[in-house]
Amino acid sequence: MNLVEKILARASGRESVSAGDVVVAEVDRLVMHDLSAYLTGKVYDERVGVDLPYPDRVVTVFDHHFSPPTEHQADVLNRNREWARRRGTQLFDCGSGNIHNVLVQHGLALPGQIVVGSDSHTPVHGAVGALAVALGNDSHAGTVMPFGKAWFRVPELIQIELTGELRPGTTPRDVALWLVKELGEGSVIYKALEFTGPFIKSLDFWDRWLFPVLCVDLGAKCGYIEPDEVTRAFVESLPNGSVDRLVNGDGDPVEDVRRFDVSDLPPQVAAPPTVGNVHPVDDVVGTPVQWAELGGHGGGRLEDFILAAKVLRGRRIHPDVKLNLVPGNREVFRQALELGLVADLHEAGGTWFPPSTGSNQTANMGAMSAGEAMISTHSRNFPGRNGSTEASMYLSSALTVAASAVAGRIADPRRYVSEGDPHE
Repeated sequence: MNLVEKILARASGRESVSAGDVVVAEVDRLVMHDLSAYLTGKVYDERVGVDLPYPDRVVTVFDHHFSPPTEHQADVLNRNREWARRRGTQLFDCGSGNIHNVLVQHGLALPGQIVVGSDSHTPVHGAVGALAVALGNDSHAGTVMPFGKAWFRVPELIQIELTGELRPGTTPRDVALWLVKELGEGSVIYKALEFTGPFIKSLDFWDRWLFPVLCVDLGAKCGYIEPDEVTRAFVESLPNGSVDRLVNGDGDPVEDVRRFDVSDLPPQVAAPPTVGNVHPVDDVVGTPVQWAELGGHGGGRLEDFILAAKVLRGRRIHPDVKLNLVPGNREVFRQALELGLVADLHEAGGTWFPPSTGSNQTANMGAMSAGEAMISTHSRNFPGRNGSTEASMYLSSALTVAASAVAGRIADPRRYVSEGDPHE
């Protein structure tokens, strides 16, 4: 059995399962953000209403309305707080960080677990070797909360094997963006994706994180990376981090293997209107931008701020650009402070925001008017997601975001981090 099959077999009390089987399995963790928690809690109270049998399994993170700009949004947060107190669930309030970063950083998504969530990027927790999937709010209210269970059809497995070494200026984020184009949006409906190969194995945990987050745009049910010593060391460094249930697949042959060599890959940019509209940076160089942001489900990592500082240290952003800096969680901000990155990026003209999901859906910040453009490390670039439907969102690596913030237009980061550059 592969990793997904082993986790589902254990959680459903079976000796084995295989692709196509339907199982009812114990869920270890349900994670919601402030918007989904409000809807799910309301449905649970009005249509289910029983005591919550496993309150310790339910986690809510306020990451969208992290600083509510209206009375209505403040009321939503207060109702969520009241529901969490009444039901005895765990709550991370405003300023804690991005929903998924917070869950991992606090040791609440662990190898071998089943993690479900309302947010479509929940499969990112496959980076720790969990089976993580997105479910609808009513599924949480109707099955996960009252019974601690959910049903699953065991997905077929596709291996994504990556080889090669990146050239200067190209990052794992560029590889992740490129893969969406190469595989095709919606091309692997309800499949499990195993990201593997020498390139993946060479990455640290937070760079591996960038690959399972792709699943929703590819149409996959889940994605994961086989746990290894990198996984073990990362998990054991976390509060309450445990590898007691870590499992690995048996290494059985996989019928569908997609192989890619990343050695010659240049920096990539996803242009509007979808995540799969990916181009080499040269195709969009010179496009004016008024906003740049490090944040979102695919950004806001310490690694992003380290990369940005390679470009921005000793430089200033363009006077027509606003640079938003949004840590993925409070620990990221603390580490950035200790490394001097907070001061460096502030001096470059960036503005630090509370740990959160940033301008995602413009719940609190980052709304654009018609004709404006932003380049960011976010996970989505659909029209209207960040303000006007006539505004444009481009997705890239932190290096490309920083280079573009300096240039005032989309820029090739390689000219800023080339060999011998004093800002490297």
